[in-house]
Amino acid sequence: MAKIKNPFAQLSIFERVLYIFSVSLVFLSFIISPEKSVISLLASLIGVTALIFIAKGYVIGQVLIIIFALLYGVVSFLQGYYGEVLTYVGMSAPMAVVSMISWIKNPYKGTKTVKINRLRWYHIVIMLVLVALVTLAFYFILGALGTSSLLVSTLSVATSFAAVFLTFLRSPYYAVCYALNDIVLIVLWVIASINDPSRISMVICFTVFLINDLHGFISWKRMEKYQRNNT
Repeated sequence: MAKIKNPFAQLSIFERVLYIFSVSLVFLSFIISPEKSVISLLASLIGVTALIFIAKGYVIGQVLIIIFALLYGVVSFLQGYYGEVLTYVGMSAPMAVVSMISWIKNPYKGTKTVKINRLRWYHIVIMLVLVALVTLAFYFILGALGTSSLLVSTLSVATSFAAVFLTFLRSPYYAVCYALNDIVLIVLWVIASINDPSRISMVICFTVFLINDLHGFISWKRMEKYQRNNT
């Protein structure tokens, strides 16, 4: 029987420090929150764990993203952010499944790390067209549902779709789009926390996500350079 390796053992010292820092902030936000949301806590913990492994190019990160998307959908539904529910449950989770399959089929030289793909001009054109169509459709759908903060929620759809599309393509720029999405979501949950202080935990959550996504971009660019020099 093959021995199952501990993925945490593959993290560098910096990545372990970043992970501990991220988890600590998530727990701190839970502690200081006037209302303890266990679902928000679980979603945040799974989310930061997913990001640390996605930054390594590990498939397990995509598995965790699926779980995070479902939990975050519940949190968003309770807040009335139906755009987030549709985006993460209806789009991010299924796309994470597709990305997971893509990553499994494209390992780098038999390692656990995914083979990074070079972004072509036609990828960008297809992405921009799809983002425009999806964003326009969601704007009217979310408006009909009476979604809170409609414009910000719609912008979240655009950045999320671009991010998941680039994740499927195995491009380092997935992290840039996710970082933009993190900024949008920070604004969204700041608005929510004005009336419900317990939602400040989600503000901290996506601030942590932003830091991790910036790390993810740097990590993937390093992996991309390494893979190109060792083909």
